[in-house]
Amino acid sequence: MAEHPELRAADSDRERVAADLREHFTSGRLVEEEFGERLETVYASRTMAELERVAADLPDPRPLPVPAGPSELARRRIYQDAGAVVIFDLGCVAVWAATGSNGSFWPKYVILISAMRVARDAWRLLGPARDAARPRRRRRRRY
Repeated sequence: MAEHPELRAADSDRERVAADLREHFTSGRLVEEEFGERLETVYASRTMAELERVAADLPDPRPLPVPAGPSELARRRIYQDAGAVVIFDLGCVAVWAATGSNGSFWPKYVILISAMRVARDAWRLLGPARDAARPRRRRRRRY
């Protein structure tokens, strides 16, 4: 429902509701006669409240986004961690280069340790035993 139903409807609002009605018509929720009547009402509407009344008994034709599953959330977390590690490692290489880059390439140790951490976390979250890593609740026996 609109915040201010007394507001006047714009052409874009009418077109949005008309497109929704077309979607309902093609999916079989409206018969041709009813679709025509509602479409005439939409184009004659002056306020947002009138537009809302036209489609009040119809569901929203736009589907809700599918929530991400646990595997997808784990993958996103790994990507975020890996991005942070790469930024940190590049910072270490920049410090090494800014200090003259004399001697051995010491950032290799930082890169190695941070890569091992990301690999460990990826294995825990995405590996074959990812379900076993979650602590299971013990069921208390009732006597």
